[in-house]
Amino acid sequence: MEQLTEQFQSTVKSLLIRHQSILDILSKGQESSGRVNRAVVKSVTSCGCHAINAHKKPIPPDASLSDLKELLNSQLEGLICDNCRDIVEAELGKQLFYMAALANALDISLSDVLYHEHKKLQTLTVFNLT
Repeated sequence: MEQLTEQFQSTVKSLLIRHQSILDILSKGQESSGRVNRAVVKSVTSCGCHAINAHKKPIPPDASLSDLKELLNSQLEGLICDNCRDIVEAELGKQLFYMAALANALDISLSDVLYHEHKKLQTLTVFNLT
């Protein structure tokens, strides 16, 4: 995994020409995040392969943290179709591009970020609550 993230960061560094400014990277990253959100919304509103059933979930007062995994869910119903999956994956790829560009601009290794976040999640387990 480390090799793939390093290769990806290196490729992004070699391809990023027009938007090298940290301000450009930040704004393009924000824009790509919005495009991911839009692609997911369109899977509901235009395609209909997904539906959203969002409402407050009743949580019993005696529920434990481990119970929450069963009580709470994504509020999505249905399965994403192949077309919507392709669109969301493409938009996530663009978002990853700008994440790598930001990491490059700040001289941060995405491999290190993933490693540290993975270690944190392993340590905190269910108590992470993110």
